[in-house]
Amino acid sequence: MLTDIKLRHFRCFDVLETGFAPGTNVVFGPNAQGKTSLLEAACVLLRLQSPRVTTLARAIQHGKRGFVLDGHFDRQHLQFYFSRERKKLALDSVEQKTAAEYLQVARLVYFSNQDMEILRGPAEKRRKFLDFVAVQIDPIYRRHLRAYEKALRSRNLLLKAPSQKWREISAFNQPLVDAGNHLAEARGRIIASLQEKADEAQRNISDSVEKLEMKYVRGYDHDFAAALEASRSEDLRLRQTCAGPHRDDVALILNGESTSFASEGQQRSVVLALRLAQAGLIEASSGAAPLFLLDDIFGELDVKRRNALLHRLPAHAQKLITTTHIDWMETGYAQQIMQLSNGRLDQLQ
Repeated sequence: MLTDIKLRHFRCFDVLETGFAPGTNVVFGPNAQGKTSLLEAACVLLRLQSPRVTTLARAIQHGKRGFVLDGHFDRQHLQFYFSRERKKLALDSVEQKTAAEYLQVARLVYFSNQDMEILRGPAEKRRKFLDFVAVQIDPIYRRHLRAYEKALRSRNLLLKAPSQKWREISAFNQPLVDAGNHLAEARGRIIASLQEKADEAQRNISDSVEKLEMKYVRGYDHDFAAALEASRSEDLRLRQTCAGPHRDDVALILNGESTSFASEGQQRSVVLALRLAQAGLIEASSGAAPLFLLDDIFGELDVKRRNALLHRLPAHAQKLITTTHIDWMETGYAQQIMQLSNGRLDQLQ
């Protein structure tokens, strides 16, 4: 469990420090007080990435050089300093040269209202959904993802050059293939593993016989190396790499039709089912329930569905929940309740 966290110069907070209890922790208060930033900080501390932005520089408090996050998870001390110039990781007060060991400490699942973009947004949102769980269950996925992204950037820069030289461009084909094949194989396995769990969660949440399917849509034909060669003229014409895992997608099908045709309520049930499936896969892989971060997702659900969702979360898992009000929550459900207002976090229970 995450026992405590301290934020310095993160988002709207100059300094904020709090502890957490086992089980369910609820932080409530008006909007624009920093509830989302607190959960974001927990995600950044534990996974070194934000669920809200692609660059962590945007999380630095205005006018400051960098932020510091500090906390304990399962008795291990985690420290993360980030600025635009450098970043520093420490595990049990020992500076880490790489993130590999640091990222083995904690696993989590993040629920937010932005999850609807998994269904409604571009393919990039669905790839991010896959990558977030993949790096938590595959110890070498992150290394291959970074290698792929680096080779792709270099290849695309050469394609955009005024004078294109195919010999230089094609030199990045093999690095792309080596890393890309691992990504594709891992994504295929993950989607197959998520399928059953997501379908089961969808049936439970919707309290019906709705069937949810997930299908892997590759961003290239079966042979990635051959696809790169075949797309040569298209790459040169469009000045970008047109085939590869960076074009992957996931088809989400509810009752035989694309979820784009589903009702608002059905779509919300689907994204919740996907997150619960993520959590189930992480627990099956690691042997421990992930930390659940739920960021104010209850406003669009009626009171019955809000409490039903809470009771479907694993009782043995730690949960950090933000909400604007708590009058709808069943008495005794939370082990700790805190109110956040005007930069102060006060414990009420």
